[in-house]
Amino acid sequence: MAWIGRLQPLFSRLQSGFSPSLKVRLVLMSLFVAALPVALVSFMLEHEGQQTLTAEKTDKLFALTRILDEELGPGGFDAMLSDLPSGKADRDAAVRHLNAKLRRITDEVAHADEGAGVGYYSRALDAIISYGPSEQYEGTVGHSISADHPGREVMRTGKPLIAYGSMVRGQVLNAMLPIVRNGDVIGYIWANEFTKAVERQKDAIREAVGYGVVAGLLLALVATFFTSRGLTNDVNLIIQSLDRMKADLRVTVPPMKNEMGDIGNAINRMAQELVDARTLTENVLSSVADGIIAVDLDGNVLMFNPAAEELYNVNGKELIGRSYQQLFEERKGMASVLLDTLRTGHSHIGENLEIAALGADRKITASSSVLRNGEGQRIGAVVVLKDVSERDRLMGQVMRADRLAALGELTAGIAHEIRNPLTSIRGFMQYLSENNTVDEWREYAPLIIRQVDNLNHIIEGLLVFGRPWPPRIARVQLNQLVEEMAFLTKGKSRARFELDLGDDVPVIDADGEALKQVLLNLFINALQAMSDEDAGVVTVTTRRKDQQVMIAVKDNGVGLPEKFKAKVFEPFFSTKPAGTGLGLAMVLRIVDAHQGTITFESKEGIGTTVVVLLPVERQGLEETRS
Repeated sequence: MAWIGRLQPLFSRLQSGFSPSLKVRLVLMSLFVAALPVALVSFMLEHEGQQTLTAEKTDKLFALTRILDEELGPGGFDAMLSDLPSGKADRDAAVRHLNAKLRRITDEVAHADEGAGVGYYSRALDAIISYGPSEQYEGTVGHSISADHPGREVMRTGKPLIAYGSMVRGQVLNAMLPIVRNGDVIGYIWANEFTKAVERQKDAIREAVGYGVVAGLLLALVATFFTSRGLTNDVNLIIQSLDRMKADLRVTVPPMKNEMGDIGNAINRMAQELVDARTLTENVLSSVADGIIAVDLDGNVLMFNPAAEELYNVNGKELIGRSYQQLFEERKGMASVLLDTLRTGHSHIGENLEIAALGADRKITASSSVLRNGEGQRIGAVVVLKDVSERDRLMGQVMRADRLAALGELTAGIAHEIRNPLTSIRGFMQYLSENNTVDEWREYAPLIIRQVDNLNHIIEGLLVFGRPWPPRIARVQLNQLVEEMAFLTKGKSRARFELDLGDDVPVIDADGEALKQVLLNLFINALQAMSDEDAGVVTVTTRRKDQQVMIAVKDNGVGLPEKFKAKVFEPFFSTKPAGTGLGLAMVLRIVDAHQGTITFESKEGIGTTVVVLLPVERQGLEETRS
């Protein structure tokens, strides 16, 4: 159930420490997601509203100035002063004369648009001619505007201008239109409105936008609340299902909608797959004949299959979760392998266990290893207990059968080797019994003696081969021994010895006389494998191989057919007409007694190589040192 353990922390955070914050985060996220576009939209709406309001006010005020411009007439101020005898010479009289004619017009326009102020300004007279509504601003008539007044820029440039600021009337939005007659700017007309009125309209726009923002955020908050509540309910339902799955994987997550439903379905599929896999694993573990026991890192039992129950004579289900060491403290041999692996991490292969309750005829081997999860982390240890009693019994039967077969072959060989000389002796004696002359006795007696000698030679070889003897161990110079036996063996043979003796070959623990017999047999076989007409070569090589020494004897003789290779070390097997077949059998026995190994390679028509490996030092063996 490792995957449930990995899923549990995630959903636990959603349920406990993370569940309340889940709602809060969802709300905050929704507010942020909703507030950002709403704020942007509200800013744009407010900005556009203010721009639109300003443009609307500007268009309205300039429309009023154009009305006043048309009412002034094409002749302008000069045409209106034509009936004043003093004309422009008397500034005050000219202002009073023009005001009398224009006051009605400015009052009508101002009264038509409540809150608006309109008027005329004469550049030549540098005075306010009329300012409506006159009942409020009659006192300003005849006054000049300040030097920094925007109206002077309008008269200087001849271009319309809209301006915010403190002017004659106060803080106003002022639209100023130059009065152009015959290509000259003779003054300007203004129409203004208090900025407080404009700001009130802008505030109304801001208020409407603010209400819209609050309404949008509240709507998002409500939607998020219900969405988060449904999500957290689904998460809690999944967590509860996972808790129940710890005890029973057949529990399923109830159906849900949308993505949470997909998660629930995925968990159900994983649980079912785990149930199937665990069922298969349990069936396999229950079916195997070997006992299997697993413990966690604390040494508590995780698994005890039926085969292990039979070996330990316990109920495995009752042991789950209990300390393995305490359960088998009295039988430490049974617990040591598993607990040693748990403690050190070292594996054991084929360790023998003694279980007294099973009897002396039962033999159990234990193999233990570290138990790891899918990520390679140590989670415990496992031991496999194998009952090898039947295997050992069968192996014993096979070995006895092999020994009987070998004894039968040996007996057949002995009978064959002895029967031939006996047959010859019997024939000679039967012949001589019928022809009892001295000459015939003299002729056949040596033949009978040679056959008896052959019988004696065979019997002596059998006695040597069959007599048990411990090697007489001494310090032996192997290279010196090889040189000596090569010299003695060559004799009159045309073949030559090539010695490749390693300088690193040490003095070894061995029976020198027995090794002489080994070398003598190998050298004689190598010489006999080459014909007398050919000057063959016998190559003898010695080398050190770690804690062993190697002796290799190679010839370029006739070699041995493939079918005979498996029999070369068997007693009485020989391809030579006069051979007894006991030489290589004796060599094998001596090498085995020295805890060494011997290998035989031969190819017909190419030659033969025999390699002997002997230990440099002999340990743990019964031996006799001279």
